[in-house]
Amino acid sequence: MIFSKPLVKQVRNRLNCKKLIIACAFMPLFGNAAAATIADDNFSQCKVNLAQRAQAAGFSSTITQTVIGNISPIERVIALDKKQPEFTQTFAQYIQARVTDYHVRVGKKKLQQNKELFDKLEKKYGIPRQYLVSFWGLETVFGKHKGKMEVLDALATLACDERRSEFFTLELLNLFTLIETKQVAVEQLKGSWAGAMGHLQFMPTALLKYAVDGDNDGKVDIWNSEVDALTTAANYLNNIGWQAKERWGREVKLPVDFAFDKVTFDQYYPLDYFKELGVKKINKQALPTYEIQAELYLPSGHKGPAFLLYPNFNVIMTWNLSKSYALSVGLLANKLVGAKGLEFIQQAQTKVKSYSVADMKNLQSQLNILGFETGEPDGIWGPKSRQAIRLFQLKHQLIADGYPNSDVLITVNSVFSKTETITPHTNQES
Repeated sequence: MIFSKPLVKQVRNRLNCKKLIIACAFMPLFGNAAAATIADDNFSQCKVNLAQRAQAAGFSSTITQTVIGNISPIERVIALDKKQPEFTQTFAQYIQARVTDYHVRVGKKKLQQNKELFDKLEKKYGIPRQYLVSFWGLETVFGKHKGKMEVLDALATLACDERRSEFFTLELLNLFTLIETKQVAVEQLKGSWAGAMGHLQFMPTALLKYAVDGDNDGKVDIWNSEVDALTTAANYLNNIGWQAKERWGREVKLPVDFAFDKVTFDQYYPLDYFKELGVKKINKQALPTYEIQAELYLPSGHKGPAFLLYPNFNVIMTWNLSKSYALSVGLLANKLVGAKGLEFIQQAQTKVKSYSVADMKNLQSQLNILGFETGEPDGIWGPKSRQAIRLFQLKHQLIADGYPNSDVLITVNSVFSKTETITPHTNQES
């Protein structure tokens, strides 16, 4: 991405005249007709809808006719969206594939090679260097894999799909602004299947709002300039709420008789509350006396590792809305500065049996029928499913860890078999 300094005034004027969302990219800003979803199974009709949306936003014919006219669907993008590793891999598989010896070894070299830059970024933005390098490593393996997808086509494909149409439509509109103000050229727009670009894989909205010319050469190039990309990342994290003097969280050890009934998942409590419940550091030392809110997370249930997550963890999830991803960032960052990383005994993971997307969909359907609301069955172990499973476990005297373990699956099936008026569902994986 190239932002020339003489374009700053032009960009500001352009942003003022367009009704685009930058800071609040999830909220439609147009009138009811213009803000209606563009999603349509017929891609040609979806392009017509997109052109109308862009025209209503004030874009020129270059965008509404030429750029949109040249967009084509990428079928593989939808397949990749449905099979994201965050949804299909166990926690152990996910971490082992990302927090590798290679990432640690190369990441430490990057810390040394860019010491002067990181000194500057820490002072100005308050973001510890190990997190910037961790994001860099996880996103593109330090620039080795920036993505070769046509970003316009990828974003349009996702905008035309109902699952997250409005989010990707707004990203596409903000990319149109970058194109129309000549901050990027269409031919350079290569990136991931989800439309993220450059060394740190920024979405268009983030680029439009947070891009910084870190090397002071009069332009911002997040594809070719490591300095620009890392400076933009530091600026982004600073602006979305990173607390400079706090960590992301920590791995912890639960007591054998931990009171699971006293903790609701995906909810924050004072750190002292977990001390009262007997939670300790992984080395069995007491938790620090510190006024901070914390959330308990068990990515593999009570038989796997346990974590207390602090507010900075949510900042990481703003970058990527996946707890497995955010834990990878935190664990890799720890290892880059000498920590051992995940302390949980890996052999114990053999006790944790994985579940398939089909298993999860079936469980969600069954829990819905039994009155434990999970939302629309989608095979994803998200907050609603954790809460529903926990409530079911509490009712049936199971360990209430919110995880879809074999005890839960067996008990749910048993409840169904004893209930004459309920027929078990056998949903197939889509």
